[in-house]
Amino acid sequence: MNTSLPFVAARKRIGFISTRFCGTDGVTLEARKWAHIFEGMGHACYWMAGLLDAPPEISQVAPLAFFNHPEIAAVQQQLFGVTVRSRLVTNQIQSIKERLKDQLYRFVETFQLDLLVPENILAIPMHVPLGLAMTEVIAEITLPVIAHHHDFAWERERFTLNAVNDYLQAAFPPLLYGMEHVVINSMQQRELARRLGIPSQVIPNVLDFETPPPGLDDYNGDLRQEIGLSEDDWFILQPTRVVQRKGIEHAIELVRRLKDPRAKLVISHPAGDEGSTYMAMLNDRIADAGIDVRFIADRVAERRGRNAAGQKLYTLNDVYPHADLVTYPSHYEGFGNAFLEAIYFGKPVVVNTYAVYARDIHPLGFKTIELDQLITKEVVEQVRSLLHDPATRAEWAKTNYALGLKYFSYAVARRKLESRLANLLGVEQKSS
Repeated sequence: MNTSLPFVAARKRIGFISTRFCGTDGVTLEARKWAHIFEGMGHACYWMAGLLDAPPEISQVAPLAFFNHPEIAAVQQQLFGVTVRSRLVTNQIQSIKERLKDQLYRFVETFQLDLLVPENILAIPMHVPLGLAMTEVIAEITLPVIAHHHDFAWERERFTLNAVNDYLQAAFPPLLYGMEHVVINSMQQRELARRLGIPSQVIPNVLDFETPPPGLDDYNGDLRQEIGLSEDDWFILQPTRVVQRKGIEHAIELVRRLKDPRAKLVISHPAGDEGSTYMAMLNDRIADAGIDVRFIADRVAERRGRNAAGQKLYTLNDVYPHADLVTYPSHYEGFGNAFLEAIYFGKPVVVNTYAVYARDIHPLGFKTIELDQLITKEVVEQVRSLLHDPATRAEWAKTNYALGLKYFSYAVARRKLESRLANLLGVEQKSS
């Protein structure tokens, strides 16, 4: 089916830029989805980052662009949690910025780019010199830009106290001619306008709802057995990294209060980059609760294969079909990829009413079990009832998938991106 609009922007060479495009982090996933959509519209996409898994013929690795590069990490440590930076640190930032500008110009020239898509590097200051370099390059060249913002500095407590407010005001994000700003939720849109006077458009995270989800096959059919679960167990999936804002303690409490030996909590992702304190707390909660929790990050990868021990590796697409229930008790999310994934795979979701969910998702009518920071008796009873009621689960799955297709499909993003391109580049009549 041809879902393109009657008018489309001329075919362009589009350059995606970030600190990394590798693995399954949210920015990488959403950038790949945009690229897939752009390529479906006839455009060509190219990649620049400090850490890359794109083919070399369409990408440029710039190690200094990676936020965990030793030189960058050393500078960043001196910028946050303090109120003053030294002249030496300022000079270091400027030196790195100039080297990164050289890399950015080389990327543009090598691939003869027509349009740039900075992915989150002009929003969250994980790499201050890269944000400054990107801003200056945009100001110095005439290429149009769609800046895709996922997380802003004001949304992360660790950036509140800082010695770079001058840079944050200038580049995170900048207000420059020839830029379209895209955010992933309506709260960001409002705050960006209120704080900086920058208009933006909302393009939510999306999934390919036009294509039915993969199911069980000869490869993934044995996943339950491989992680030690029986067919009669309740596979309760927590499909997130182990970081504090994911609220995994609520999932542990839910399983404890179900008081059923069939209830097994499966956590699919590893710990994040926020230290080991949260994991230690969860281990204490698990021990106190006396429940069965399986951490399977060593068996989940971006691609099927084998790990160092020779065990099969499964993708997240292999894991979801086995789940009976998905827990998503996050305290904060920029949008909620795991929510969309659960809906896509037809799984019931227990979701905490984090702010973006409450404002942008709940009003659309999805069938979910909601909690408000607490696992109440009502929540436990709803979950228990749903686990015993396959007919209701099937009804919810059908309703939710239809809503996902309507509001969060590739077709939605395609229409919005075509409008952004039209604003920046003008339009031409599509050839017949």
